[in-house]
Amino acid sequence: MKARVGVVGYGVIGQRLADGVSRQKDMELIGVADIAPTLALRALVEQDAPYKLYCPITSGVSALENAGIPVSGSLEDLLAECDIILDSTSAGVGLRNKEIYQAHNLKAIFQGGEKSDVADVFFHGCANYDSGLGKNFLKLTSCNTTGLIRAIDCLDRLVGVERVIITIMRRVADPGDSHRGLTDVALVEPAPNHQALDLMHIMPHIEATGLLVHLPITHGHIISVIATLKKTVSKDTVLERFQAHPRIRVVKIADGFNSNAALFRYARDLGHKRGDMYDIALFEETLVFSGREIIFAINIPQEAVVTPETMDGVRASLEMQTNREEAMNRTDAYLGLK
Repeated sequence: MKARVGVVGYGVIGQRLADGVSRQKDMELIGVADIAPTLALRALVEQDAPYKLYCPITSGVSALENAGIPVSGSLEDLLAECDIILDSTSAGVGLRNKEIYQAHNLKAIFQGGEKSDVADVFFHGCANYDSGLGKNFLKLTSCNTTGLIRAIDCLDRLVGVERVIITIMRRVADPGDSHRGLTDVALVEPAPNHQALDLMHIMPHIEATGLLVHLPITHGHIISVIATLKKTVSKDTVLERFQAHPRIRVVKIADGFNSNAALFRYARDLGHKRGDMYDIALFEETLVFSGREIIFAINIPQEAVVTPETMDGVRASLEMQTNREEAMNRTDAYLGLK
């Protein structure tokens, strides 16, 4: 029997989660919920409405229908048909929605914008899958933390990691967020950044700190990583492990992969919907050693990168697979990852 999944909040992340669920052959997307005729919903209608839409507030129904967007029912109608909800609403809304999910005896997964105390477990499919087994409420890490932990977990399973120091060059806004209006600026936040703190929450045996700089770009973050390894290891061995990881794409600057923009263009050339990438990219020429310290840079495609770990969360919460590797393999295969 397929897991029945609903998505509440059809924005930047919700769109990707709905697509991700629809690609999982052992899951069924019951529908999505939103309250206003956004461009995302208008585009959904132009695609012949492949997903049913539910409206959480009565006052929003007429606005949706007047915009030619069919409404299949209320939020309660959606919840009645689901086993688990993927909540991708704005920060703070998910916490209020949690009471509704509890009243319907439903499990839910919240995205990185919510505070960690909204959930039973702060979850990452690669690093702490077992901690999510059977839990009612999971919260995903942010896009940067998700990609960062993939790389650090890969090294940690290979030889162990003692310490991580990161510098994040962060896109300042999502595409279309013209209201941000930040140009000609590199905005520095105080250290340590939340991604380093969140990494230690997920992987408490590793010491981490870091700096974050906002840059006037909209596609992709770049993270520079310095990791102190517990054992010495060859560069070839590390590269082989990274290359074998289905959620990490090792790319070469010499081949033209010299920027976040190059990777976004490559995703579009591959024919990926919206230019989405589920895998992070590791720039091979940035991988260098200094004693037991390894240094490298990764690109984080912020809009879609959390999709695989969210699918892992469904599998863990509903105990569809109790084995981490089996769960990840199913998620990755259905998403088309290597």
